[in-house]
Amino acid sequence: MQLDLVSALFVFMLATFIGLDVIRRVSRLLHTPLMSLTNAISAIAVVGAIILAGEEHGTFSTILGTIAVFASTTNIVSGFLITDRMLKMFKKRETVER
Repeated sequence: MQLDLVSALFVFMLATFIGLDVIRRVSRLLHTPLMSLTNAISAIAVVGAIILAGEEHGTFSTILGTIAVFASTTNIVSGFLITDRMLKMFKKRETVER
């Protein structure tokens, strides 16, 4: 079964609004585990985007696949940077002895 463009856009918009609503309701204590889960999902998206970019279905799908690889990779890297920064906030600071 192949989705037409209108159905695909509807699914995309619905997923966007549900995702935004879920993210807004997450408490700050759960942000780091959520970022880890998001990084795992983005890693799956990178694999799918690489497959899409590598297949020869046409120029348009190759361009979209390349954009998806870039966007997912950026999401993963920034997610790790944010998670690392948040984890550093919970470490004890070492006191400097004089």
